[in-house]
Amino acid sequence: MSAFYNNPVTKFIFYGNYFYGVCAIALSIEAMLQQHLPLHNPFYFITVFCITVVFYSWAYISETSANSVNERTLWYKKNKIVVLTSQALLSFLAIVYGIVFIQHHWSSLFSIKPLQFFLIILFPLVGLLYYGVSGTRYSLRNIGWLKPFIIGFAWAGLVTIYPLIFYSLEKNNSFEITVLSSLLFLKNFMFVSVLCIMFDIKDYVSDSELNLHTFAVKFGLRNTILFIILPLCIIGLGTFVWYGHHQNFHPIKILLNVVPFVLVLLTAYSLHLKRSLLYYLIVVDGLMLVKGICGSLGMIYF
Repeated sequence: MSAFYNNPVTKFIFYGNYFYGVCAIALSIEAMLQQHLPLHNPFYFITVFCITVVFYSWAYISETSANSVNERTLWYKKNKIVVLTSQALLSFLAIVYGIVFIQHHWSSLFSIKPLQFFLIILFPLVGLLYYGVSGTRYSLRNIGWLKPFIIGFAWAGLVTIYPLIFYSLEKNNSFEITVLSSLLFLKNFMFVSVLCIMFDIKDYVSDSELNLHTFAVKFGLRNTILFIILPLCIIGLGTFVWYGHHQNFHPIKILLNVVPFVLVLLTAYSLHLKRSLLYYLIVVDGLMLVKGICGSLGMIYF
């Protein structure tokens, strides 16, 4: 396991945030299948991958602390040229897809509804505010208890609402947020938020020194699991199970959607031991990939 963690390819994939891009694609496919939408063309998913990697990498590129001991920050400094080249290429691909999409669906943009326009700009705006307003010290990530929900909200918008928006523009159909879409948004919002709360456990000591009141700092690990992570898992999963039961979903489909939430609780318990950064990046964040796969299998086969 040590050899795997120290492998340059492993660090490239996980420190470089490319794994996040894969998770974003998996969750997008899951949400589209669960909303009974046909899958978008591959360029849409490539763009989702690109903007996810660019977003997460930006914080480490702009890191200015010369004495940082953060493993990932040091990796970015060591591989600065590679990372900047990657950022430029991924940004270019995302921009090209955006231009092509606008050219092919120009007429749909004239009939865009206020709600669609609002949602299109809402999630990127929240993401930008998470990093902070340029020239100021204001940043939503400095609000410890709010930080996980900001990230969860942005992720839920990207993988749940954006596919619906782009489908309506692509087909020039009416746009509507259904009960199912709302429940799936809530499920993804809660799931990613819980993973972010778990990730904050890694920074317990440094956050405490910085007086950043994350849930782990304020309540401790045990109480965070019992009174924060467990209730949020129940809310996120409970809404889907309730809907699935009333829609007569196949029991195995419901079970497959339960699996990732059970794994979240087991993983949260494993964090009472000190874990490496790569453990969090692979195991904790990897639960997003597990969720995307389980949800997709449930829709395809059951």
